[in-house]
This record gives sequence, structure tokens and C-alpha cells, in this order.
Amino acid sequence: MRETTTSDATRREPLILDAGQVDSDPGLRARFAGSAHRILADLVRGGAALGWVEPPSADEVGRLLDGVVAATRAGDASLRAAYVDGRLVGLGYWLRYARPTHRPHADLEKVAVDASAHGQGVGRALTAALIGDAERAGIEVLTLDARGDNVHALGLYRSLGFVEYGRLPDFVAVGERRYDKVFCMLDLRRGR
Repeated sequence: MRETTTSDATRREPLILDAGQVDSDPGLRARFAGSAHRILADLVRGGAALGWVEPPSADEVGRLLDGVVAATRAGDASLRAAYVDGRLVGLGYWLRYARPTHRPHADLEKVAVDASAHGQGVGRALTAALIGDAERAGIEVLTLDARGDNVHALGLYRSLGFVEYGRLPDFVAVGERRYDKVFCMLDLRRGR
């Protein structure tokens, strides 16, 4: 999948845009928060492991995205959006760690793909773009955590070079159910 401009946002192949590209297109910018909310709320409603037990409100998603976009402008984050036929089908972001001793590193906090686009390479394209952004930003280690039953995501991350460095058994609570919290990292210093 190739990166291209917003004028190609009506193509069938997933188009991966950065925050600046989304922001520069008035039509995409106007619909972004609402579309992101729909994706996140639908996925959580379906049991997805995105950090919420109940679907987030539109206001909560809007505040989250505003914070990520502000961090992106400051050079402390990357936000990517995936479009098919001009419709948002996925999004993901990483944030640089705030603690001064951790500033060379970032955490891949969310990658979410609309259920209608699962299995079409959208998650891989988003994650690969975010890894590229981290490399260009000088991030040394990109971390993430995932719920232990999220085998598809964990397999994707492993295939992109992430390695598991820890696990907290039965740490994630969803009602009465418990899941492992799996910690993964990608060391980006190897090419330096």
C-alpha cells in the first residue's frame, strides 16, 4: 500500500494519511472525529480490546483526538488514518513518553480498524506507517500493550518485529472475565 495525497482518498485500496493530510482536507477534517468515534464505539461494543469496557462517548473520542493532534504538532506523537472510498476505516497513533528519562521512546497506544475492513491489510498498513513515523522522529524503542486474547493483533505486531518483553496474568478486567496484559517492544536503534 502506498502513501499518497488526499485527492486519492476515493480509491478502493486503503489510503494511509497522516494527521497533517487529514487536517488539510476540509471534508476529511470535518468528518474525522465522528467517523473515529463510530469505529471505536462499534469495536468496543463488539468486545474489542481498546481500553474501554463500555463504548466511549463522542466527546471522549473528540478530546482524545484533540490531544493526539496537539501532541503530533509538537512532535510528540503520530496519528495515521486509513481511508477506503473516502470513508475512514481505521486509525492508529503513538505518543512519546512524557517522563524526561523516557523521552527517546514512544508507546503505540491504539490501532483500530472498522470490522468491515478486517483482513484487508489496513491494520498492517497503519502500523507500518506509524513505525516509519517513529523511525523518522528518532524514537529509539516503540512499545505497546495488548490484551492476551487479541491473537490477531499480537500476531501482526510480531510479524512487524515487535517482541514480547512481559506479561501480567489476569490483569485486564472486563466484568468477571480476566485477560493477560501483554507488553511488546520494537527496538528501532538497530539501524543507527
